[in-house]
Amino acid sequence: MVPLIVICVYLALLLTLGIFASTLFRGSSKDYMLASHSIGPFLLLMSLFGTTMTAFALVGSTGEAYAEGVGVYGLLASSSGIIHSLCFFVLGIKLWSFGKKYGYTTQIQFFRDRLQSDKIGILLFPILVGLVVPYLLIGVMASGTVVNAVSEGAFSSMFAEYDYGVPNWLGSLVISIVVLIYVFFGGMRGTAWANAFQTMVFMVLGIITFWVISDNLGGAQAASEAVEERNPSKLMRSVAKSDEEKYEKAFATWQSLAEYNFANQKADGNLLTEEQKAQALADYKGPKIGNWKARAEANVAVANNLIDLSVAEKNDAFIQQDDRVMPEEKPEWWNTQVMTGHQLNAYHRNEDAVLQAYSDPIYNKNMGHPDEFINPENEDLGRKWTRKRTAGVYRATKWSPEEPRAMSMLVFVTYMFIPLSVGMFPHLFQHWLTAKNAQSFKLPVVAHPLFIAIVWIPCVLVGVWATSAVTDAGRPLIPPHFNPNAVLPFMVANMSGPFLSGLLTAGVLAAIMSSLDSQFLCIGTMFTEDIVVHYGGKKRFTDKQVLIIARCFIIAIVAITYGLSLFEPRRVFTLGVWTFSGFSSLFPLVFAALYWKRLTKAGAYACVITAISLWCLFFYMSDLALNPHFTVFGMMPVATMVPAAAIAMIVVSLMTQPPDEEHLKRFFPKKS
Repeated sequence: MVPLIVICVYLALLLTLGIFASTLFRGSSKDYMLASHSIGPFLLLMSLFGTTMTAFALVGSTGEAYAEGVGVYGLLASSSGIIHSLCFFVLGIKLWSFGKKYGYTTQIQFFRDRLQSDKIGILLFPILVGLVVPYLLIGVMASGTVVNAVSEGAFSSMFAEYDYGVPNWLGSLVISIVVLIYVFFGGMRGTAWANAFQTMVFMVLGIITFWVISDNLGGAQAASEAVEERNPSKLMRSVAKSDEEKYEKAFATWQSLAEYNFANQKADGNLLTEEQKAQALADYKGPKIGNWKARAEANVAVANNLIDLSVAEKNDAFIQQDDRVMPEEKPEWWNTQVMTGHQLNAYHRNEDAVLQAYSDPIYNKNMGHPDEFINPENEDLGRKWTRKRTAGVYRATKWSPEEPRAMSMLVFVTYMFIPLSVGMFPHLFQHWLTAKNAQSFKLPVVAHPLFIAIVWIPCVLVGVWATSAVTDAGRPLIPPHFNPNAVLPFMVANMSGPFLSGLLTAGVLAAIMSSLDSQFLCIGTMFTEDIVVHYGGKKRFTDKQVLIIARCFIIAIVAITYGLSLFEPRRVFTLGVWTFSGFSSLFPLVFAALYWKRLTKAGAYACVITAISLWCLFFYMSDLALNPHFTVFGMMPVATMVPAAAIAMIVVSLMTQPPDEEHLKRFFPKKS
């Protein structure tokens, strides 16, 4: 309960700050959306950084580093530090100057004016909103996961299906409402103040989190040495030979278990005699957890050559044991070749199968309130299992071992396209316009890379260290097939006391909320300015009515995003990468609009249509982001989307009539 109280106090403080900021609100729609262009260097730095550091940066990067290794830092953080600042300098200052000069509030207003095309707004609006919504989902989903993880056991009898903690849906709902309140009342000014406050909070608490976790693992050196000893592949781009050998051995043992279960099912549970079963249990030396009895019996069955299955039956057994979907049409090799672990992983897994753990006595016998002992008369047996732990035991003891993966050089290099997304983020465009003057950009350009390193290095290290952290009994602290999104909150909850855990969780939530607010405000502004006011006519609405419309649309988009989050199980990092890829594919458009006079509106249409068509195609081919390792020609999909969009834009622009020279003078004035 203590962490929950700390989080509630933090949220109350944040609301107070938001309400205070709203007292500075000047009452006009321009002040609500752009803070009247009054944001100075420090507030601009903190709000820009807070906006770009999302759940993707904290929860997602930690989870991805846990799954893929330390190379995740090289994938994004190192390039982001440089490319983000370059975008601020190369794009941000120019866009700010045009916004100030011509009165833009949104990206679409700029493109409509620059391209002399009203319809470009109709094309861009659904695309930009459609890409922002998944971005919002990342924050809403992650906030629910974080609050639930840190509040396990907070209630004595309520929310048993959520391990007696705050349900994910309720945590996400509360965070969404808090953000909505200070955005609703404070607008951009309230958002900038809240972002600055939250950026300081998550940076300070992030450093404390890192120090506490590192200390609990014996220090940075000891934690890294543990990874080198137990999971060396997490420290390199390739797969270590020792990890390959460990996997092959574990996979062979798992195959025996699958074959035994299949054969025993065929024999109606009588493959072993009662004497053999009793002897198997007596001889078993492994941990007595989950389906350990089946593992013990499998050892005896293998030792006595009692398993007699055809090759096809063995393959059926592997699919069944691993909860994969049996193919309707089996490949030709199915009857002649025993499938490898790599081939097995190509088949889609039914993730809902894990729900069986809650009703199967093999797994649910210890499930209950995490504060109660399994046996009060024998406290050495430990406390009861949460539902998460029960499901974790099911996955860890039933499913096949996780195959170690090498990081392709092509994938590594082509990840560099992802940070280009910053150039087309509509919420960042809006933040750029809030600057008091061009000088305000100096501090963000210089300090942003340093801030990224301060935040991202600890997140990635914690994720890597988590792969090799062990309990006092020497077992892995985090079991196989653990949800990567929950790694950071799990480490925080297990490595610190209740009060500190609450504080550290508040820091994680601060990072999440500091990006949610800007995105909510941005979408409300876009709908109001680009649709309602643009097509309804400026004279039709009073400034007060514009404000009301913007606020109503913000409420609507929060409600829609929250509703979608209830059905969204994908990994935060994977979903984030797809969102960023979409924005990156539009980067050629904004760059050409600022630096290439020959860009025509037909070329712009070609760029946008090519980018979004390829995005939809690749997203569909990746099973709607369910395949986190999807590539195109061995590269990240974005590496195909960006050049294709740029080529389409250039070719079509050169084939069509160039823009009017008089019009171009507005955007490319001659230097005196």
